[in-house]
Amino acid sequence: MATRKKQAKNAAAPRSADVKRKTRETDNCLALGLDGSGATKVDTGLPFVDHMLQAMAKHGYFDLNLIARGDLEVDAHHTIEDLGLTLGQAIKEAVGDKRGIRRYGSAHVPLDEALARVVIDLSGRPFLAYNVRCDDRMVGGFNARLFREFFQALVNAGGITLHIDLLAGEEIHHIFEAVFKAFGRALDEATTLDLRCTGIPSTKGAL
Repeated sequence: MATRKKQAKNAAAPRSADVKRKTRETDNCLALGLDGSGATKVDTGLPFVDHMLQAMAKHGYFDLNLIARGDLEVDAHHTIEDLGLTLGQAIKEAVGDKRGIRRYGSAHVPLDEALARVVIDLSGRPFLAYNVRCDDRMVGGFNARLFREFFQALVNAGGITLHIDLLAGEEIHHIFEAVFKAFGRALDEATTLDLRCTGIPSTKGAL
């Protein structure tokens, strides 16, 4: 399976997207390469969020270059939501018409006591099932509850069906590092080109 994935990725031109999003509250510039090596340059003004996005890209083998500025003097809500919108749009643009992709992806990732499961369908239909209980716990000066807003914005902009389940976990850093690594691995599987698929992976002929 790994060989087929590698051959399929190398068989096509690199798939990438550059997205800029500027509002009165945020200013984002993001470049995403689906067929990369996990190289990252991320600066959002939120160090823990930077760490999570770097982990996602590293374990999904995406190249990610992101500079984001938001009204953090208010709070992190606008910044994290617009990050999700920007990344979701980039994923949508990079996969194009989705011809030849695997479409579905899933991953279980442990980190010490934490265990996360992420399942993705690049269906064109935005839906988020988010089963990660963290209340208003802070990590690195960031309210981890806002990660739900990030993923909701991402699925809305990307047309993605996304299930995130925390199966075990106590330490908040471990929980979200497992979640983001699992998301990266599941997205890598879903976006991988499969030599067996010569068209759109849907009986409808469109996604």
